Amino acid sequence: MANSNFGFPIFILAALLLASSTIATSQAPFIVAHKKASLTSLKPGSERVSVSIDIYNQGSAYIAVIQPSNSVAATTAYDVTLHDDNWSSDVFGIVAGNTSVSWERLDAGVVLSHSFELEAKTKTVFYSPPAVVTYRVPTKSTLQEAFSTPILPLEILADRPPVKKLDWKLLAKYGSLVSVVIIVVLFVYLVASPSSGAKGSKKKR
Repeated sequence: MANSNFGFPIFILAALLLASSTIATSQAPFIVAHKKASLTSLKPGSERVSVSIDIYNQGSAYIAVIQPSNSVAATTAYDVTLHDDNWSSDVFGIVAGNTSVSWERLDAGVVLSHSFELEAKTKTVFYSPPAVVTYRVPTKSTLQEAFSTPILPLEILADRPPVKKLDWKLLAKYGSLVSVVIIVVLFVYLVASPSSGAKGSKKKR
């Protein structure tokens, strides 16, 4: 009986060691890229597109708990390159920044950010495909790829209705009159409605 009870925890320990060694061989960075674009109208017939891309290396929290000394190195991405070259030169011109950029490495839990600005040349609806992130993993011979989140179609130089702004002159001229009318309406409502005191006296009877 003593031998059988002693062998049970040894079997569990061996299973845990086997599982941890299997997980260690599958360690790899997990890359997520988020792409955003916004339009800014400078003047009639002139519009710019601001593009920003954030690249995350989420790594693996479970591996970090089991093997904290090796998890950071195992989940590091090397030779990281961002490509977002699908902005047609017939529609856009680069004003600031570059559509491609490279980094030496991206450790687990770290975020890399890149942005650039374009100027619109013609009126159109532009569909921008996701940006592509390539990176190298020491355990694999080929480059790995990750794609950014997509963005909504951009209505370049679209005819947008003008935004109505608050006319402060009219507000200064008629603001006092509107306030008086509101006060009178509230006073009439309070007089016409049954008072709380009357309700209280009826309940006492």
